[in-house]
Amino acid sequence: MSPHTTPSPHSLESTSPDRAHWLELPAHRTSVKVARTAMGERLTAWRLPGELRADAVLLLSELATNAVLHTVSARILCGIGLITDRRLRLEVHDHDRTGRGLPRRDPGPDDEGGRGLLLVQHIADTWGVHRSALTGGNAVWATLTIAF
Repeated sequence: MSPHTTPSPHSLESTSPDRAHWLELPAHRTSVKVARTAMGERLTAWRLPGELRADAVLLLSELATNAVLHTVSARILCGIGLITDRRLRLEVHDHDRTGRGLPRRDPGPDDEGGRGLLLVQHIADTWGVHRSALTGGNAVWATLTIAF
């Protein structure tokens, strides 16, 4: 399970404001639900297909959960954007400057957690992590193809 370690060619940092949506939240478990709800509403407003919205909300939830549980951040920055007419990008930035990056572990069959990045790898078209120009911490991203 190796992510790309450089930014993909299309980051949300340069996406026009009408095609991107950002939400900054405290790094608390309750913020994951807030992110899911707010981003789901934005995806619905963009009239994206239901299955794509469900996948995007799940991926964003997993990325936000990792940022909350596995970094020393006080806040997280969640973003979604239409980087092309056929590509959706999700990003979660933390403020963790320790350089620890993503948690690495192989969950056992009886473990209740630890499968979030496996889901990301399975569902996303591409995904990766790089140093965030916005926060100085980690930026974990994923992309999905929009099929109408």
